[in-house]
Amino acid sequence: MLKNILSISGKPGLYKLVSQAKSMLIVESVTPEKKRMPAYGNEKITSLADIAMYTNDAEKPLKEVLEAIKEKENGATIAIDTKKATADELRQYLSEVLPDFDRDRVYPNDIKKLISWYNILVSNGITDFLSEEKDEKEQQ
Repeated sequence: MLKNILSISGKPGLYKLVSQAKSMLIVESVTPEKKRMPAYGNEKITSLADIAMYTNDAEKPLKEVLEAIKEKENGATIAIDTKKATADELRQYLSEVLPDFDRDRVYPNDIKKLISWYNILVSNGITDFLSEEKDEKEQQ
């Protein structure tokens, strides 16, 4: 599921990959409006499946962090107001979900983005974060 969900730097929110053309991607916002637009090669486009959070030992894939948040929140959105939350409150929340996150390399803005992405995904019905993992195991 997360392979087709994209983050585009400079553009707010998340986008779903719809189609590919020669020099661009056609993406659709992950909101009820589902606005379509082109995304060009000069923009930094990252699939959520390729993102990981730093921990003290290694990196933890974003899908596992999102799944841990889903379990903590019982599938509901996170109630933290990222605009008003202090850096300590954000770190405290992430430590409840990912206790061994690297406090030197994970910045408050990273945690805000994580919370924002999680809320966007859950409020738009995308909650099966580990689906690729299940699909790969079934194929073997």
